[in-house]
Amino acid sequence: MRHAAATAVCVLLVSGCATVVPRAVPPGPTTPSPQVRQPVAPPPQTVSANLFGLSGPAGQGALLSGTVPQGAALLMLDGKPVPFAADGRFIIGFGRDATPSALLEARMQDGRLLRLPLTVSPRAWDISSLPTLPRGTSPSAAYQRIRAAEVEQIEAARAQQVVSDGWRKPFRWPAIGRISTLFGSQRIYAGQPGAYHGGLDVARRPGAPELAGTPAFAPGDGVVVLATDHPFSLEGNMVMIGHGYGLVSVLMHLSRIDVHTGDRVNQGQPIGLIGMTGRATGPHLHWGMTWNKERIDPLLVAGPMPQN
Repeated sequence: MRHAAATAVCVLLVSGCATVVPRAVPPGPTTPSPQVRQPVAPPPQTVSANLFGLSGPAGQGALLSGTVPQGAALLMLDGKPVPFAADGRFIIGFGRDATPSALLEARMQDGRLLRLPLTVSPRAWDISSLPTLPRGTSPSAAYQRIRAAEVEQIEAARAQQVVSDGWRKPFRWPAIGRISTLFGSQRIYAGQPGAYHGGLDVARRPGAPELAGTPAFAPGDGVVVLATDHPFSLEGNMVMIGHGYGLVSVLMHLSRIDVHTGDRVNQGQPIGLIGMTGRATGPHLHWGMTWNKERIDPLLVAGPMPQN
C-alpha cells in the first residue's frame, strides 16, 4: 500500500485509536515591528539670575521674590515644586541653617529645563555660651502630651493654603520698640545647644511707655489661620496670619486676641494686645515668619525698625 508523500499529517495508532498529529511547519518570514523613536529632552541649561528677576541675593533667613521665565510650566527649588501666580510671580525662602548652595529650576512647556544655581550666604548668629548652666530637666509626660497637641494645631494652621496677595506687598512692623532678641539667636548650655530663636522680640525702649496692653498690628494682609482659644504653653495667646503662597506670620505672647480664625485682616489692623502670656519673662511681642517650613528673619522682610 502506497503512502502519499505529500500529506501533511501522519497517523499513529494509540490503544487502537487513530490520532492525527500535524507535522511541524517551519515558520515563514516575519515583518519586523517599526521602531518608535522617543523624543530626546534637551540637556539642562544654566541661565543668568536676570531671567528669574530675583529681588536680592540668597542668604540664610532671607525671603526673595521673582518671576518665572515666560513659558514656564513648573518651578522647583532643590527639587521641590514652588507655586507661582498667573503673572509668573513667586516667592522663595531660606531657613536659618540653609546650606551654602541651592538650585532654582524652571521646566518649560517645550521640555527645556532652565537652571539657576544659587549661593546662599551664611550669617554670623548671636550665640551665647553658658558653660556652667545645664540645659534643663526633661519635660514631664503630661507636658509632652499637651505640647504635642499644641504643635499639631500650629503645623495644621501653617499648612493651610489661603488666598491672599499679602505676600506681594511690603511688610510693616507689628509693634514699634526695641529689638530685644534677634532672629537666629541661640544659647549653648554646658556644651549642648538649645533651640535657636525663630523670630524677633520687640520690647519697650528705655524711657518709652510700657508696651503691655498696647495694640499689636497685622504686619501684612492675609487670613487668620489660627487664633488660639487659650494660652499655649510656650507661645501664650497667639495669632497666625497666612499671607498666601506659604508665607505665614506668627504673633505671640498677646494678653488679648481681637480676631478669630478665618478672619481676613488688612495690614495695620489691630489683632490683639501685647502681653507676656506663655513662656515670657516680661511684656514683649514675638514676631516670627515662615515660608512653608523654613523660618525667615522678619528684619530682612520689613527692614529696619522705625525710630518713632
